[in-house]
Amino acid sequence: MADSEPVVAPDQLKPGNRRAGRILGVLTILSLLACTLGNHEGNIENIFLVVIAAGIAVTLIGDVVLRRAGLRE
Repeated sequence: MADSEPVVAPDQLKPGNRRAGRILGVLTILSLLACTLGNHEGNIENIFLVVIAAGIAVTLIGDVVLRRAGLRE
């Protein structure tokens, strides 16, 4: 079985589609923010949802900035 597998360097393995990843990231942010509109009394849930959504947004923005600066492929 190991004889039939090609030998590749780790830098030859490319991640999935970037555009699909960005779209899924934005959809995740929107769904997290939509969860804040529930029928709950406390705001602790809202704080966690907004912080997680902000973390994903910062990651997406950082990825775009690094790619435009040529620091990331």
